Amino acid sequence: MATTILKTDGLSKTYKGFKAVDGLSIEIQPKMVFGLLGPNGSGKTTTLGMLLGVIRQSSGSFSWFENGDSDENRKRIGALLETPNFYPYLTAVQNLEITAKIKDIPNPGPEIERVLKEVDLYDRKDTKFKTYSLGMKQRLAIGATLLGDPEVLVLDEPTNGLDPQGIKDIRQLIIKIGKEGKTILIASHILDEIEKVCTHCAILRKGQLIKTGTIAEIIGNEDVQLIKAHAEDLEKLRSFVNQNNAYSIYKDEGNTFIVSAAHGMKADDFNKHCFDNGIILNELGVFNETLEDQFLQIVKTS
Repeated sequence: MATTILKTDGLSKTYKGFKAVDGLSIEIQPKMVFGLLGPNGSGKTTTLGMLLGVIRQSSGSFSWFENGDSDENRKRIGALLETPNFYPYLTAVQNLEITAKIKDIPNPGPEIERVLKEVDLYDRKDTKFKTYSLGMKQRLAIGATLLGDPEVLVLDEPTNGLDPQGIKDIRQLIIKIGKEGKTILIASHILDEIEKVCTHCAILRKGQLIKTGTIAEIIGNEDVQLIKAHAEDLEKLRSFVNQNNAYSIYKDEGNTFIVSAAHGMKADDFNKHCFDNGIILNELGVFNETLEDQFLQIVKTS
């Protein structure tokens, strides 16, 4: 098994002078659930198109399974790039039989049964596709990508257009598949989706890579305690924090500071240090950063 699932090096795509993707370099290891996060127009779908051979890159390179960009690699990848495209008057089984034939899967019966159970549609296997809810249609599409037991799944905006229950079902399915050992590459503009589903993430903006790492690294509080604090004398509190090497002001929210404390320092330590310096805090708590907070901060300062 390859030690690196995917590596891109300066991958770029230009359309008539417009750079849709600009020098993207990322690396995905086995069993990662890797998110491409960015607003619409950030280059996510173009990137997936290049990686799957649908779009030709303008410059740069990519390699699947340490085997370059050979067409053979795609046999090891299950992909869902657009809206599920099945025959409305056929059942789930009949539609998957067609997909299995396209994928050249011999004796597909047991395989179809397996994936229908995986995506929790086995009880509706003989129901026509046109009667499915949007969430069920999307689960069947993910089931189609699982036919042939590919090593990698590539999913583009898998919860787009779904209601809250459909979104929850797809998220739980992706998490389950990831825990079973699949490597998953998922593109989304929904921050909450990436934070709840992915182990790693790359943030894109206007085709450029802004930041990449584990979700904890990107959120920025893996080894740092963030403390929300307020005092009557905010300037005295500000002065104390600025003069103490163990602390720094992470965010100034006007009448409240988010203070970053050195590794090992807790909110209780900060409270004691403030008290010892004549500062009485009338608000103190742990601040839990979200990916949304960090994403907005990254985009704002980039």
